[in-house]
Amino acid sequence: MKPHTGDRANPFRVVLLLEELDFGGTQRHALELAKHLDPIRFQPEIWTMAGGKDMLPLAVSAGVRVRRLSGESTVGHRSLHALWRALKTSPVDALLLLTVIPNIWGRIFGRLARIPVIVGTCRGGLSPSRQHDRFLWPLLHHHITNTHDLKRILVERYGVPARLITVIPNGVDTDHFRPRGEGSPSPGKLLLCVARLVPDKDHGTLIEAFRLVSQKEPLAELRIVGNGQNRRTLEMLISQLKLSHRVRVIPGQEDLRDWYARSRLFVLSSVAEGLPNVILEAMASGLPVVATAVGGLPEVVRHGESGWLVPAGNPVALSEAILHVLRDEDSGERMGKVGRAVAESRYSIRAMVDRHERLLLRLFRRER
Repeated sequence: MKPHTGDRANPFRVVLLLEELDFGGTQRHALELAKHLDPIRFQPEIWTMAGGKDMLPLAVSAGVRVRRLSGESTVGHRSLHALWRALKTSPVDALLLLTVIPNIWGRIFGRLARIPVIVGTCRGGLSPSRQHDRFLWPLLHHHITNTHDLKRILVERYGVPARLITVIPNGVDTDHFRPRGEGSPSPGKLLLCVARLVPDKDHGTLIEAFRLVSQKEPLAELRIVGNGQNRRTLEMLISQLKLSHRVRVIPGQEDLRDWYARSRLFVLSSVAEGLPNVILEAMASGLPVVATAVGGLPEVVRHGESGWLVPAGNPVALSEAILHVLRDEDSGERMGKVGRAVAESRYSIRAMVDRHERLLLRLFRRER
C-alpha cells in the first residue's frame, strides 16, 4: 500500500477516537472537525469504543465515516480487543483521542501499534486527573487543550512541557446557531441550562438558585436539558423544593436551536469546566450567559459585557446574577449581541478546523 502523503492521491488517514456518540459537546466537536477537515489532505473517520449512538444520524447525514468497535454499553475487554485489532490491521497516520477512556487506552495501544502521530486532548476541568496525564503524557506526540487554563494546569501540576501543548478553542457554527429573528415572540422568563446530568455540572446549586429566583420572579421557569446519572436525584430535589411546576428536566436532544430561541438567558453552574460547546452555542444564539467562573469560562464570557460570572457553589450569587438579567431586558439584549459578536469573531468552526489542520501537518512533517 502506498504511504499516505497528504495529497489528493493519498490523504493522511486521521482517526478521531471517542468512547461513544451520545449527546455531548465533545461528540459534536468531533463531528464538526471530521466534517470540515480538508478532504484533499485528510481522510478523517470516527471510531467509537462503546455503543452510544445518539449522534450517529448526524454523522451519517454529514458523510462522516463511523466505525463502531463495540456495541457494548460501556468499554470492556471486547472493546479494548477490537481497538487493538483495528490499530494493527488498519494503517492509521494519526490518532486524535477524545474523551477520557480513549485518552488512556489510545495512548497505550497507539504506541504499541507504532501509530506515527498520537494527539491527546484535554477538554474538561477534571480531565487531566481522570485520564492520568501525570503518567501517560510521555506516550503522546502532542497535546491539545481547549483553554489556556487547562494548558497551565498540565504544565504546572502534571509536568507536561509547554512546547507539547497547543490551545485550540472549540468552534461553533454561527450559521446554524443564530439569534431570534426580528419580530419573534418574546422569550418570557425562561432560563435554559444544557449540560450532562453529572456531578461536575452541580445542578443542585442551580436548582437552589432558581428557588431563590422564583420567590421574586413568579413567572420565571427553568429547563435543564441533558442525560446522565444524576437525573433521578435532581428530579427528587425539584420535587422536595416544590418546584416541579416550574422546573423540568428534558432529555438530551439532537437539535437545541428551538430551546435557545425560547429562552431569555443561558445558565451554567459547573464546578469544573474546560470550554463548553453549549456556552458558544448560546452566545451564537444571542443569549446572555450567567455562569460560574471556573476553567476556561472567564476566557469566553466577558463579565458584565456578554454575561455574568459568579463563584462556583454559591446559589445566592447565582440567583442575584439571574435576577439582574431577568429584570433588565435591555441589558440582556445588549449582552446577547456582544456574545454573538464574540462567537463570530473568535470561535468560528473554520478557525478551529484550520488550527487542527496546521498542527497535524506540522506533526506529520516532523515524523517523516
